[in-house]
Amino acid sequence: MSTSAPGPHRRSRRKVVLAVALPTGLAAALATTLTGVGAASASAALPRPDHVVVVMMENHAYQQIIGSKDAPYLNSLATGGAVLKASYGITHPSQPNYFAVFSGSTQGVTDDGCYTPASMSAANLASELIAAGKTWGSYNESLPGEGSTTCKSGKYAQKHNPWFAFKNVPAASGHTFDQFPTDFGKLPSVSFVVPNLCSDMHDCSVGTGDSWIKKNLGAYASWAKTHNSLLVVTYDEDDKHSGNQIPTVLYGQPVRAGSAPTTKYSHYDLLRTLEDLAGLTTHAGKAAGATDLAGLWN
Repeated sequence: MSTSAPGPHRRSRRKVVLAVALPTGLAAALATTLTGVGAASASAALPRPDHVVVVMMENHAYQQIIGSKDAPYLNSLATGGAVLKASYGITHPSQPNYFAVFSGSTQGVTDDGCYTPASMSAANLASELIAAGKTWGSYNESLPGEGSTTCKSGKYAQKHNPWFAFKNVPAASGHTFDQFPTDFGKLPSVSFVVPNLCSDMHDCSVGTGDSWIKKNLGAYASWAKTHNSLLVVTYDEDDKHSGNQIPTVLYGQPVRAGSAPTTKYSHYDLLRTLEDLAGLTTHAGKAAGATDLAGLWN
């Protein structure tokens, strides 16, 4: 009797029979194994937090914050949550990085000048959330009033608020920081917090910014730890002396405490992750080819 292996046609028939005979889910898994195609995407493994708050800080390199005695609160978040060991801004100066993390592109912006409000139509995180029936908002310290598109007012600077540049984002979704809810369950699905030029460490010290985050977002961070929510603290760019390596810290119930992934990530990867955490099926600009943050989720 021949003991040779079955020919290719016989192998194909066996695959078909197995796939039909097994329950649908198991058959699909077996088909994936047999063909080596269609491995589960990274987004399928991501949690689905109820609320995500992203805080944008300014102009500091990784080593200026992580491990610094001047940033005890941020380091406590890194210890109790996750810190990305190789997180990078896209470019210099400041403003293009805000556009990158919000829309997956610098949108041709190369400086910190004041742009024309509602002049851009590219897809972005807010427009995608709204199209998917989810909620979006930004909370901007020292913004003169909700929806204000002024270029500068005291310590407020429009260059840190890219959402006002897009005609597909309601201007009224740009709130003052005083409107940040005390009932955190009323927060949007995804929101950005932008401190003013002192609180974000641009004009003032690391200690000043660290204390601001603790005072204004510490209660949310504690709440997020037990309410399936997430706090992300990141920076636009470094101090221009560290290859644009920036601190990025994540904290909340979905995050595994003590995680410190070493994979290299950029603002585009963070945007991709925010989209996928929200369950979006679209990705703005270069986020479409970016990678979800991994190695830090419960």
